[in-house]
Amino acid sequence: MRIVIAGGHGQIALRLERLLAARGDEVAGIIRRAEQGEDLREAGAEPVLLDLESASVEEVAARLRGADAAVFAAGAGPGSGVARKDTVDKGAAVLFADAAVQAGVRRFVVVSSMGADPAHEGSEVFDVYLRAKGEADAYVTGLDALDWTILRPGALTDDAGTGLVRLEAHTGRGPIPRDDVAAVLAELLDTPATAGLTLELVAGKTPVSVAVKSVAGN
Repeated sequence: MRIVIAGGHGQIALRLERLLAARGDEVAGIIRRAEQGEDLREAGAEPVLLDLESASVEEVAARLRGADAAVFAAGAGPGSGVARKDTVDKGAAVLFADAAVQAGVRRFVVVSSMGADPAHEGSEVFDVYLRAKGEADAYVTGLDALDWTILRPGALTDDAGTGLVRLEAHTGRGPIPRDDVAAVLAELLDTPATAGLTLELVAGKTPVSVAVKSVAGN
């Protein structure tokens, strides 16, 4: 498959790029800064320089055309203010989804966040973030032209992945290594029967492939 990843230099995205490239997929990662390109090349991915905060739908669609799947893994990141939660965590996700529709890329996977909810209350930056992610998810799930899957990981850690997870519609809160998030994303991309599902992910006792097959109904 050819897979295009928004937020290609993110910690989860780089892990995913390595996994996909290692299994023979063609991977492109969208980045904002040219100096990030070498890290992507080392991961086996093609760097695509494009700023999702200023690009047009047509510009993004041109980078997506011919892809078999798109993954939205971009985020404003810790330390960013309220404004960028709206422009990246919500705005860039909406733009990327619209571009996928325009480019005819049906398979669309979103890395969201546990607790994402358009109606989430509160005025702290993290509250704004959860609202922005929730609004983005709601937008994507309303697009009939996409075979979407929303993945909502728990608290992300840099612990070594175990390959053992809990993946369900509702898991309750818990930690999850970024390694295992990437492994689940790779498996979701291979499992089109997970389209239409919003899934929570935490560390657990089930092998990744078994967990994904289970939610897919296999």
